[in-house]
Amino acid sequence: MSDSLKIDATGISQDSKNLALLNWIGTIFFGFVPGLVLYLIKKEDAYVFDQAKESLNWSITAGLAYLVATILTFVLIGAILFPIIALCHLIFCVMGAAAAYEGKLFRVPFALRLIK
Repeated sequence: MSDSLKIDATGISQDSKNLALLNWIGTIFFGFVPGLVLYLIKKEDAYVFDQAKESLNWSITAGLAYLVATILTFVLIGAILFPIIALCHLIFCVMGAAAAYEGKLFRVPFALRLIK
């Protein structure tokens, strides 16, 4: 999100909050797909676009973490990392869904910001 974009929680429509909520819930089950779809089709809605971008960045970060864990399974550390990554994915998506329900902006603390 650019610093110039300010989203006021009172100006966010219920439809925008619902789409952002469904985006975060969908990210739990379908990974990057909901974020990518909303990122591509909801450019006119600043709040949904921002949350789609955030969930997409988190999905990419989690995917890279799973890739590293897969490589590290050859030295047995990866087997420990898989449940940790899955738990982080679940927690951050639930936190994003809770923030979207309230119309707040949510930033995943450890996400790589690859999509600006």
